[in-house]
Order: sequence, then structure tokens, then C-alpha cells
Amino acid sequence: MLINAHVQLDIMVPDPLPKKLYDVIACPDDKGDLRYTKDKKGLQCQTCKYVFPIKEGIPVLLPKNMQS
Repeated sequence: MLINAHVQLDIMVPDPLPKKLYDVIACPDDKGDLRYTKDKKGLQCQTCKYVFPIKEGIPVLLPKNMQS
């Protein structure tokens, strides 16, 4: 009997922001802690769950009402 197994490997993606910056930034709306999204292309607030994009290595931390 032949068993096909699909194995998904988590590829380590380097952190796009310097650790010193990552450690001090917060959600502009509620000051909640930010954590990288799974693909590290954004930062998600742990309080309101809003995702702020990271564009060209720069976090776009505009309040939600100012995002287009």
C-alpha cells in the first residue's frame, strides 16, 4: 500500500523590521501590542485585530480612519 503524505514546511522568513523598532511600536488606535502576520507582510494589533501593512520595510501605521 502506498501512502501519499503532504508535508508543509514552514519557511523561515526574516523579520522585516529592526528588533528595536518592533519592540516599541504599537497600534495607533488603541495602543495594543503588534505582532507579525504569518507571512510577515503586516503587523496585527493583538487588541483590535486590525492588520497594518509593511511596505518596502516600512510599517504603515496610520489610524484605521485614515487608511484608504
